[in-house]
Amino acid sequence: MATEAPSASTSRSSELPVHELWYRTPATRWFEALPIGNGRLSGMVFGGTTVDRIRLSEATAWSGSASDTDVSPTAKEFLAPIRSLLFEGRTEEAHRLTEEHLLGRPTAFGTNLPLPEVLIDFGDAEVATGYRRSLDIAEAVARSEYVRGTVPFRTETFASRPDHVIVHRIEAGAGGAGVGAAARGAEASTGAAGPLNLAVSVGEAVYPLVTTIEDGDLVLSGRAVETLHSNGVDGVDLVIRVRVIADGDGSVVSADAAAGALSVGGARSVTVIIAVGTSWDGADAAKQAAELVAGAGEQPFEALRASHVADYRELFDRVAIDLGAGDPALVELPTDVRRDRFAAGAEDPQLVALYFQFGRYLTIAGSRHDSPLPLALQGQWNDGLASSAPWTNDFHLDMNTQQNYWAAEVTAIGECQEPLLRWVERLAVTGRSTAAEMYGARGWVAHTVSNAWGYSAPGWGMGWGLNVTGGAWIALQHWERWDHDRDVDFLRERAYPVLRESARFFLDYLSEDPATGWLVSGPSDSPENWYVGDGGQQVAVSMGTTADRVFIEAVFRMVVEAAGVLDVDAEFVAEVQAARERLSPFQIGSHGQLQEWLRDVEEAVPSHRHTSHLMALFPERQITVREQPELAAAAVVTIERREAAPGWEQTEWVEANLIAYFARLLDGDRAVQHVRQLIADASEANLMSFSAGGVAGAAQNIYSFDGNAGGTAGIAEMLMQSDGTTVELLPALPSEWPAGSVRGLRARNGVGVDLVWADGVLSSAVLRARHDVEVVVRYGERVVAVTLCAGEERALAV
Repeated sequence: MATEAPSASTSRSSELPVHELWYRTPATRWFEALPIGNGRLSGMVFGGTTVDRIRLSEATAWSGSASDTDVSPTAKEFLAPIRSLLFEGRTEEAHRLTEEHLLGRPTAFGTNLPLPEVLIDFGDAEVATGYRRSLDIAEAVARSEYVRGTVPFRTETFASRPDHVIVHRIEAGAGGAGVGAAARGAEASTGAAGPLNLAVSVGEAVYPLVTTIEDGDLVLSGRAVETLHSNGVDGVDLVIRVRVIADGDGSVVSADAAAGALSVGGARSVTVIIAVGTSWDGADAAKQAAELVAGAGEQPFEALRASHVADYRELFDRVAIDLGAGDPALVELPTDVRRDRFAAGAEDPQLVALYFQFGRYLTIAGSRHDSPLPLALQGQWNDGLASSAPWTNDFHLDMNTQQNYWAAEVTAIGECQEPLLRWVERLAVTGRSTAAEMYGARGWVAHTVSNAWGYSAPGWGMGWGLNVTGGAWIALQHWERWDHDRDVDFLRERAYPVLRESARFFLDYLSEDPATGWLVSGPSDSPENWYVGDGGQQVAVSMGTTADRVFIEAVFRMVVEAAGVLDVDAEFVAEVQAARERLSPFQIGSHGQLQEWLRDVEEAVPSHRHTSHLMALFPERQITVREQPELAAAAVVTIERREAAPGWEQTEWVEANLIAYFARLLDGDRAVQHVRQLIADASEANLMSFSAGGVAGAAQNIYSFDGNAGGTAGIAEMLMQSDGTTVELLPALPSEWPAGSVRGLRARNGVGVDLVWADGVLSSAVLRARHDVEVVVRYGERVVAVTLCAGEERALAV
């Protein structure tokens, strides 16, 4: 492989149509509806013909509140005794004391709560024919079309980030198409009534809402409260405001507040504008909703749609993918039927490409640079099940929130991480109090779960609550942002302070293992797993979990590298480096597995879904096939033992993990098996991934965002990997994808990558540089050094 002269373009196989999900019937359940979102307000669009439904969610619709009493008051007193018991092997007594003294004690933790549905009722049950509904993920617009009687109906629904509203457009008859929806009454009358007669209302919520009619708008107001995860009192105030705009010949009648509906008669087109305001961060919920509706309502529908599409496509169009044509007959099938055929064994690489882009679509729709909060467990689409389950629709810091953002940088939508980064910076502030109060330590710490206000104390349950490296784990996303863009100002002002103070905590927190002299963490969990204690009982708490070692090493390494770039903190860096050199090493257990705990203990739950110690493979590179082959082989043994254990807890984020693991293990054919299982076994008719019923206490399948984003990231990792110095091309290309192309992937150190392959072999590659850079490019065993200038594009000879 050699470099060629700079080239403005490269030949690629033609891009195939992979940008639409479509169906032949309306949605009857949540996992058939189609998601839209603008980074704050989102909807699930059902596309009904007699009653249409848009189920709403909003990022800041949280119960609960900030609290400074979440840390156990006896925690600091019992740290040393618990450590001593663990070092002595008296693990069950340590477990008991941990449960009594170290777990968090929240009173108003809260959860993101669902909003009600907006209902569009056509008032009759006339049979619709020729039905088709779709989600165009290239434009972020949901559509439906059908015929009632002899009248054609068309709808378009989107969530606009520029205008911060959901817009739902209904057109009926030949005259409806293309009719603009400006302010009410603005269109000229034609003297002929249209065929649209409908009522717009809002369904019931899980918390009390008061309905009023204000200036012709339907307005619902209340407070997001609940008693399962909070105190029934604390929560944000919220206001839902709905404006209905008919064309010049139609009428909109504002019924009384008790009726709770707006009625439309004789219209050719109707536009429904939905806004939500909350009191999050001190905002005036009513004013916010009113201003958003007013601003959108003054614009023609075409203008609202055009600004939305342009804003969205600026991000989405950065990456294109083609994984091969597959069976052309499959392409003609509705998406739910294609998914079923794929689950039955059909080869459908275009469906995989669609799933890849769908993960990017959801990331853009759920998390924008100006979103107030990051993606929660369910992203921005709250089905009401997680928030009413024993676990909450919150920010899980022992895998899920991190996985929500795995696809952002590598698929060229890194700015979608901004709300996460700002939230982590808030978490680092609250985490200082927890570090001091609970551990007597400097710096900041966070554990397993967190909320909108930056809860940083341990969780309230054994086995999962005491993951002491949850904050360090999520702080790695700051490094990902820096490592892909190499913006020194961002490193200095945002990433380095977060990482430095995390490292400072661990300098104080680590203890010397008296048996080995290694520095180890603890007391802590290996999320969310258990081992057999000294008396034969299940135990969670331990010293020196491998997962902790992975993230402490990562933070220490990043601090050393960042301080070197910034030329700061020489004395502190020396202290960090000295501690880093004393961390416990990776160990191989008696079964040949990568050891999960400091001692080679017996697993209490061999089928457990969590493999957090394998984060050393991905997203970290502390274990690689080329540099640590024995440890890489031990990681494979760990995976195989879990999958072979009776009751293996397969779920969506686990499958995404396994795709990434096997990509890093350079085994594309095993990685693609898990791509299939993610789509076929852990994603639904609308391709949204779910946590399977029966796992982690879930009574039924519950939507979880992480599988979609994690799957996209894993597929990208199969096609391109980078570490800031080396860019590896097609490292885990499976035999199922013999021909294809990808354009726009982003390697670390600001390098863009386009690839084309045929017959399983790379046929062309193009690199683009954001800044002056030297990289090593690897394809198989071939390696070449490439120097690029800022803005340069170069084709490589392959």
